[in-house]
Amino acid sequence: MNLFEEINESTAPVDRRQFLKGFGLAGASVVAGGLLAGCGGSGTSGVKPASNMDQQILGAAKIAEALAVSMYTAFNASSIYTGLPAADQAYFQAALNEEMFHYNLLKGATGNTDAPLNYYFPTGMFTNVQTTINVMTTLEEAFIAAYLIGVKTLSSPGLRVLAAQIMGIESDHRTLIRTAAGDLSLSTTTGLSGIPEPVQPSNNSVFERTFGLSNIGQVVTALTPFLSASASNTVQTTFNPAFVPSAANLVGNPPA
Repeated sequence: MNLFEEINESTAPVDRRQFLKGFGLAGASVVAGGLLAGCGGSGTSGVKPASNMDQQILGAAKIAEALAVSMYTAFNASSIYTGLPAADQAYFQAALNEEMFHYNLLKGATGNTDAPLNYYFPTGMFTNVQTTINVMTTLEEAFIAAYLIGVKTLSSPGLRVLAAQIMGIESDHRTLIRTAAGDLSLSTTTGLSGIPEPVQPSNNSVFERTFGLSNIGQVVTALTPFLSASASNTVQTTFNPAFVPSAANLVGNPPA
């Protein structure tokens, strides 16, 4: 039994139809993905898992980070990215580096084992502008929601502070994606709510939302479709665990 099966057996099931709406893709059979992320460096006392639930959350977060790194790596090599203003491109390069720092920290906190290498996105990802922006928005909103779960569930103050620290970075990424949507001449983007929202203003959240996510089992259910190919998830990306992120102009540390 793998990590995801263990968590799903011990928590309430999620309504998959709720997540389907998040992509804004007619007939899509994938579930809107995402969960936690992480924060940079190699383990510190503040990110040491103290309980089985901590280990489950951090292990799932590590896989989500690999998914995010794979997503930004592919996006930054796409024709959509090259059509963006130079400032937007710099933001997306920073987002890629940030997600890899998160991954490395979580890897150090979970036995130094790597996440799966292959991830699968909906057809049209990285080529169709609306599809790409919708999926990226959905994932970042799921990361935000899941970190809010971490603030409530993780067992130590250091881990809860870490979850809050990273949730703020994922919120930055959501705003970036919505800014890019406007620069790509989109008027709306459909995220985890399943309802198209105007892209202006990009930072339109008064409070961060959970979209009904309440436990790590629901988050794992949301992530699972990105781990294997399906009729809808046909775009494969490969995670490179040896990628070394640039620290240029990036600041901040996880709790000690």
